[in-house]
Amino acid sequence: MIDDEIHPPRRLPEPTLRRLPWYLAFVKLLKGRGEVYVSSTQIAKEINVDSSQVAKDLSFVNISGKTRVGYEIETLIAVLEDFLGFTIQHKAFLFGVGSLGGALLQDSGLKQYGLEIIAGFDIRQELSGALINGIPVFHISQFPARQKKLNATIGVITVPVDQAQAVTDHIVAEGIKALWNFTPFRIRVPHGVVVQNTSLYAHLAVMFNRLSLINHRK
Repeated sequence: MIDDEIHPPRRLPEPTLRRLPWYLAFVKLLKGRGEVYVSSTQIAKEINVDSSQVAKDLSFVNISGKTRVGYEIETLIAVLEDFLGFTIQHKAFLFGVGSLGGALLQDSGLKQYGLEIIAGFDIRQELSGALINGIPVFHISQFPARQKKLNATIGVITVPVDQAQAVTDHIVAEGIKALWNFTPFRIRVPHGVVVQNTSLYAHLAVMFNRLSLINHRK
């Protein structure tokens, strides 16, 4: 492992950062099939990008392939998981235990990728004290006390859109440093707080638009 004090992490181009998990998923499939090595050409063909782009992307993670052999799969998986932060458990709180929030609490796979949701919060009193997939749910009024005790760094926001900014302001004030925002509202945060917007509706709009273009060409 590289000493971060000697070699501080570089800021990756976002397209590269988005592709790396796809590479990881593919090489994990190859490992399951008993493969030992993988070439950038194999990865490129599966992910539908140019092989030179794969090689360029992997240059950011400090791993070298062998000429005419490729990358050792076991090592590549370990390096990618470490580089992407999947080997460290990041404690998170979820805000808004509705249908989407409840589904995320049920998703045990998130923990395998380094995101451990340790509590959910909601404004509905009837949800307080509930357990979803072993994760406790509290009334939002209990958040400051729970944050002081558990010190989560990430907030997952699945509240109704009209509550998104107010909830953001509340949780950032208590020390949350990164937000995974599932609402279609572009929340505003102070400098130093990381935001990742994941709008299901925006992705639906793109899919519907492309589908309509295909239908129009027929």
